[in-house]
Amino acid sequence: MFFTGCTVPTPTSSSLTSTPTSETPKSCVAVYYPVFSEPNAYLVREVHVVKKSGDPMETALYELIKGTPTTPGAQRVIPEDTKVLGIEASSGEARVNFSRAVLRANVGAELEALGIASIVNTLSEFPEIQKVSFLVEGGLDQEAMDWWGHVGLYEQPFAPNWDLVMQPAVWVISPLPGETIESPVAIRGKAMVFEAALSGRIKDHSGKVLAEGFTMATKGAPGRGDFELNLTFQVTGPEEGIIEIYTTSPKDGSEIIEATVPVKLK
Repeated sequence: MFFTGCTVPTPTSSSLTSTPTSETPKSCVAVYYPVFSEPNAYLVREVHVVKKSGDPMETALYELIKGTPTTPGAQRVIPEDTKVLGIEASSGEARVNFSRAVLRANVGAELEALGIASIVNTLSEFPEIQKVSFLVEGGLDQEAMDWWGHVGLYEQPFAPNWDLVMQPAVWVISPLPGETIESPVAIRGKAMVFEAALSGRIKDHSGKVLAEGFTMATKGAPGRGDFELNLTFQVTGPEEGIIEIYTTSPKDGSEIIEATVPVKLK
């Protein structure tokens, strides 16, 4: 998914695959990188600034292949010289055609499974995609079916696995950063939080709380569930605002801000 209104880091951010100029149209994409350190292996979700290009899905995959992870311990596993030869999407499935260079990754079984999941989750950020399958040079010979030598492609198409994503604990899917929202607004996202409980609020430009509420995700940690929070607010005219999603510490009851989204209130 392209986050067209995203908050863009400065051009020195290590998340950039290239350094955009002020004239370069920029967007953000969500990508998933593996982290592997004994005894834990998981995915992290990062939002990267990219140059806009023709195919958003291809752009997201190239950022996954060539981008620089910013989370400590996160790594790229797809060989950097891999090319995306095309993506076909229909009936909820994305079929990705890779060049044969994709098969040159030298990883173990666990990192192979995470590498596959990183591709699937990245493409499943696009709302029209619910499953993903792979081709190599337009087909699937035995070498391609074996993929990186452990898990293989024998059970594709693959569905996204959000429970593998350990960081961040919460992210907001809608509204997008910079989006103009009106009352009532539905705030939707994914969360991995204690007992599935989380709260949210909307603040105006001065920090005044305009609306606040509580909701439950569909699963609690260690699972990752979907959540929706509906809030009603009032403003006298268009102004800048912010959405905050937060949890309460089970240790001392303090607030933990899990996600913030800058928005425009109308």
